[in-house]
Amino acid sequence: MRKVFAVEDDLRVVAQADSLPTLHGAIQRYPSDVLLLEGALITATSNAIPEIMHLAPNIKIIVQASATDETNTVELYRRGVRGIIPRSISPDLLIKCVRKIASGETWIDNQSVNWVIEAYRSQATQLTNPKSQPRLSPKELAIISCITQGKRNKEIAYQLGTSEQVIKNYLRKIYDKLGVSDRLELALYCLHHQLHKKGGELPVGQNQQPEIAKL
Repeated sequence: MRKVFAVEDDLRVVAQADSLPTLHGAIQRYPSDVLLLEGALITATSNAIPEIMHLAPNIKIIVQASATDETNTVELYRRGVRGIIPRSISPDLLIKCVRKIASGETWIDNQSVNWVIEAYRSQATQLTNPKSQPRLSPKELAIISCITQGKRNKEIAYQLGTSEQVIKNYLRKIYDKLGVSDRLELALYCLHHQLHKKGGELPVGQNQQPEIAKL
């Protein structure tokens, strides 16, 4: 693969890594536009993509997979991957893929498009169905109210008279219940379902409006 890139004037391989720890060091030492990631390297490691993007927020990730399935494909795109390619990809297509993704585009085949659209359609249906909305405890609603106000975990812990670790534990449960993955998704979900108003009955930010921009 390196030989494929070697003959292109506008592409240069700046580093290679054979493990996640080595990769983390490489992307910090050699700022890059695109990361071509071997799928086997992140198998059974759910946080691999978020960790890479945390270390290099501007890097664009392409995952090379030996096989693709609906669940894994949707999850990879959802976590921020810009493209998924097979091992059998031709050199010409590989070069085209890298250039397009480097320019800010997404590389996705027709089957993956259908999977992603269907996944988001199903999620939207569940979110708008009152019967599928989970029950939240008063403490969880209070934490949600704080989140929509842009408060950090430390501030929430101080306001509720508990520890930051307890707040983190509650947040994990809230994420699982609502099917969201981070604070921004949580805030958007809560605004859509007016959950911050339910939390407003508690003495936590009861008269404040949500401020997603602070998240």
